[in-house]
Amino acid sequence: MDLIERAYGLAESLLSAPLPRRWSHSLGVAERARSLQSILGGDAHLMEAAAVLHDIGYSPQIASTGFHPLDGARFLRDQEGVDERVVRLVAHHSCALLEAEERGLRAELADEFELERPELVDALIFCDMTTTPDGAHTTSSARVSEIVNRYGPDTIVGRFIQRAAPEIHASVQRVESRLTAVG
Repeated sequence: MDLIERAYGLAESLLSAPLPRRWSHSLGVAERARSLQSILGGDAHLMEAAAVLHDIGYSPQIASTGFHPLDGARFLRDQEGVDERVVRLVAHHSCALLEAEERGLRAELADEFELERPELVDALIFCDMTTTPDGAHTTSSARVSEIVNRYGPDTIVGRFIQRAAPEIHASVQRVESRLTAVG
């Protein structure tokens, strides 16, 4: 079974029944990843796999720390033996180090999982932060606002996403510029 087929099957098994909205979001993020093939080249398959898997750490079957990037990455590495680059992308998706800091887990995340190449980190941020919870396309500004409204501005997630917003918007802009350059 190839990486992408395996990733979809795994994500569906962990998210579709217990968290159908999260599953819809993950499918939308994967669709965005496919739209980046022109700038990702040989890494397009890694991005699509990471995109569909990025939120599996929310699954009640594998959540342990309550910090979904860390829980998802550990599961993929320890239980599933998924490609190391995909695991690193899941671990660090959408400025996870900043949220890890809010949760007192920054050193743990940073020590356990290296960052992937910056252009791939940007690409996954773009995919996640331009997709609504229901899987539709949106802007990064609207997505950040939606997250703040859903969680509240003074929660861990609300504080983190507000701190991360400048980097999220910059990542999205870098990806959009790359897409424009390849026409």
